[in-house]
Amino acid sequence: MDTLTRIRAFIDVVEAEGFSAASRKVGRSKALLSKYVRELEDEIGALLLNRTTRQFSLTEAGHTYYRTAADILKEIDNLADLVRENNADLKGRLRVSAPRTFIDAEIGQSLIDFAATYPDLSLEIVGEDRFVDLIEEGFDVAIRITKLEDSGLIARKLTDFHIILGATADFLHRHGPITEPATLANVPFIIDTNSRSHNTIKLMNTDGNPISISLAGRIEVNSPMASLRAALAGMGVAAVPDFVALPHVESGELKVILDQYTPKDRGIYAIYPHRRYLPAKVRIFVDYLSNWFKTSEQCRTYRSQSGAKLP
Repeated sequence: MDTLTRIRAFIDVVEAEGFSAASRKVGRSKALLSKYVRELEDEIGALLLNRTTRQFSLTEAGHTYYRTAADILKEIDNLADLVRENNADLKGRLRVSAPRTFIDAEIGQSLIDFAATYPDLSLEIVGEDRFVDLIEEGFDVAIRITKLEDSGLIARKLTDFHIILGATADFLHRHGPITEPATLANVPFIIDTNSRSHNTIKLMNTDGNPISISLAGRIEVNSPMASLRAALAGMGVAAVPDFVALPHVESGELKVILDQYTPKDRGIYAIYPHRRYLPAKVRIFVDYLSNWFKTSEQCRTYRSQSGAKLP
């Protein structure tokens, strides 16, 4: 029996949190998995798992061994994946983190189209509005809607993106014209708590320098979709992603304000860990999304609207 097989058995048991669960997951007997793990412990001369009838836990050595072994196996799997010549044979599992807003908006169709194009690849899409730790939480790739900051991760821009500030015509009539950023401090604002500084908004003055405006309002919600609905109900000004707001701007329901002050340096990015061997499934996924944003009907509409002069 080779060492890699024993290591895989150990990792299966750890990730399933027990021998019985791992047995059901991988289709091998509990006794066989236990044998492999015991042989691995004998081989390295250290106890990796604490075993009792009711409890399962990693020893200190087990924690250390698991972290390194999991990385090594991932690199081995990635290397095998990399040399596949026929993309139609792409198999395995791709774990993707994406903001719920992206998933629920029309551009979320890109993920479904990818899954339809590669039916032999299992796609796990996890809606997370926070910035997940790709490596620690086991994600292959993440979609992020942001101003890109330096990190140890690799990023590829899929398309441009910016925030739209908007309110209904009735709200603007009741609260007077909003023509200067400072005015936002004195009107009800729908506060999206997904923002890292949700009680302030960062805009640009006419010289291109950043300015920060304090916000207040009686509605706080961690959903751009809900923020938009509240704004459409006349309850305040909302800051909403352009791909969510634009249909309502086009229909006239939402009036854009202060567009000349909103930053235009944001983007939608695919983020993935730096690896020596980039998995083919990640490369193909990112290439697919990049092409989707250039060519798909939904995205052509989105891009033409976002590039148009706003009312």
